[in-house]
Amino acid sequence: MPAPSIAPTSVLPDTQPRPDSLRDLFFSFTWLALQGFGGVLAVIQREMVERKRWLTQEQFLEDWAVAQIMPGPNVVNLSLMVGGRYFGLKGALAALAGMLAAPLVIVLILGVLYSHYGHYPQLAGALRGMAAVSAGMIAATGIKLAAALVKHPLPLWLTLSMAALGVLMVAVLRWPLPWILLGLGGFGVWATYRKLPR
Repeated sequence: MPAPSIAPTSVLPDTQPRPDSLRDLFFSFTWLALQGFGGVLAVIQREMVERKRWLTQEQFLEDWAVAQIMPGPNVVNLSLMVGGRYFGLKGALAALAGMLAAPLVIVLILGVLYSHYGHYPQLAGALRGMAAVSAGMIAATGIKLAAALVKHPLPLWLTLSMAALGVLMVAVLRWPLPWILLGLGGFGVWATYRKLPR
């Protein structure tokens, strides 16, 4: 009799909702991308975790952490990971196509319009206003995701200290991101690994 296999923690339980098909995956990520003006992180967290429930908050945080340290745009990396989790390579490509197709068309159209009307001061003021909204959306998402730190293996005081130190290194000291990821990120991985049950 073969020995029972142990499923990795990243495998989704049977009771968790999942996309119905590759088409569902494609159109879901297209809808996400079309909502993501100024930053799609807030939108993708709300849709994937709260609305569709394709990911738990913890799974989203794990995937987002990996997506951030991989080269390329974070949300593109995340779409590949979510699509691959459900349908393998076909799912990854369907999610990627959904994330990129419609925004590419819109960006090309807006680029042409901006080249004609970009010199108007009203347009520059509107774009500055959009930047403020985008910063607010990212901050709100960060606050939502911070709630998952309570379930982290490391003590809350340590995870919050690491988060604050990361913000200090990036925003104030302006240290190179690869060094921060290797140093602070490496320490976080090492400390968490030591706390995990063997």
